[in-house]
Amino acid sequence: MEIPDVVLRPVRAEDLWLLERQADEPDAGGVFNWSGFRDIAGTRRRFEDNRLIGPDAGCLIVQVADAVAGTVVWSRLTYGMPAWSCWNIGISLLGEFRGRGFGTAAQQRLTAYLFDTTPVERVEAYTDVENVAEQRALEKAGFTREGTIRSAQFREGRWRSLQLYSVLRDEFKAIPDTSAPRT
Repeated sequence: MEIPDVVLRPVRAEDLWLLERQADEPDAGGVFNWSGFRDIAGTRRRFEDNRLIGPDAGCLIVQVADAVAGTVVWSRLTYGMPAWSCWNIGISLLGEFRGRGFGTAAQQRLTAYLFDTTPVERVEAYTDVENVAEQRALEKAGFTREGTIRSAQFREGRWRSLQLYSVLRDEFKAIPDTSAPRT
């Protein structure tokens, strides 16, 4: 399958409309990413402070050709000791970019970026047990399903379970290189 030409780049001032839409419109990020309105003023302050890229979390724009398609994010998780950390990643695409392989490509590129620029051994992601499309995207991106996190996310008036996925550094190295655009 041809991997779509997807580029990740830092957020620019002209991209703040997308972050505002994601904060205000349930469909901007999809039903599985909507858990209520968010503080866009706080996001703007963080943008002014560090362009939404910090030592423990970050946000990049997903760009397809010349179009802004969505965002990818990452945050540091620790398991016991601060040195025992990994990255947890997420993605939010506008509706017209879903279901076309862009999410798989973006998550592969983000994972490659995190392994290339930080010393972590593990990148993980979770998604709603009902989000079959994202489960397929993560598996295509090289992630392995680890199990179910029961009743971990409150959305649409009830607690929901999540599927946890991960990929380790050496496993990711063994995946055919799809992080670079194909010609």
